[in-house]
Amino acid sequence: MSQIADNILSVKERIEKAALKAGRDPGEVKLVAVSKTVGVKEIKDAISAGVTILGESYIQEAKEKIEEIGHQVQWHMIGHLQTNKVKQAINLFDMIHSVDRIGLAEEIDKRTKQSGKRVSVLIQVNISQETTKSGIERDRAISLVSKVAKLTNIKVEGLMTMPPYFDDPEDARPYFKSLRELKGEIERERFGNISMKELSMGMSNDFEIAIEEGATIVRIGTAIFGERE
Repeated sequence: MSQIADNILSVKERIEKAALKAGRDPGEVKLVAVSKTVGVKEIKDAISAGVTILGESYIQEAKEKIEEIGHQVQWHMIGHLQTNKVKQAINLFDMIHSVDRIGLAEEIDKRTKQSGKRVSVLIQVNISQETTKSGIERDRAISLVSKVAKLTNIKVEGLMTMPPYFDDPEDARPYFKSLRELKGEIERERFGNISMKELSMGMSNDFEIAIEEGATIVRIGTAIFGERE
């Protein structure tokens, strides 16, 4: 068994343990293996070890990998998406985690209408209000969702966030809790065309806390592929 396969097994066991601790079904939690900067050989090892969703941050890098690996797995766009890259993105990805402005949502809606492909998206929320991170501010998120709800070719399936990095993952809990509470607030608005079934939150250093707070998608890179260059 390769080191990557060992790592995936360990991560899946930790996901299961965290879900059970929270009284949740481990099957509710999807693992996105974050493969940005990772080579095709390592990605194929991960697929052989049972990974079914890969997360990429850059269009060109993802395009080259998808051309070689194909769509035997799902591909998720987890990085910041520029409006002028939307046409490429909707042809490459099954889900876009990083919709944070109405202009981007409108462009996705327009391009999917032209291509006949409907793409699932998550609204990225900058819960921590860090200037270095993308995402709509929490207090503007409901307004954004209400506008996106009027678009017919874009399928909002939930929310995504990235809290600050903490040495103690417990310190990330309030940020995950805040996103879960926002999900509840949006559900109570009963917008048409909006589903809040997904919460994409938690990475290698804090995913167990995220699962305890309701994450349905965890984005794991380092714990699977090791430290990046």
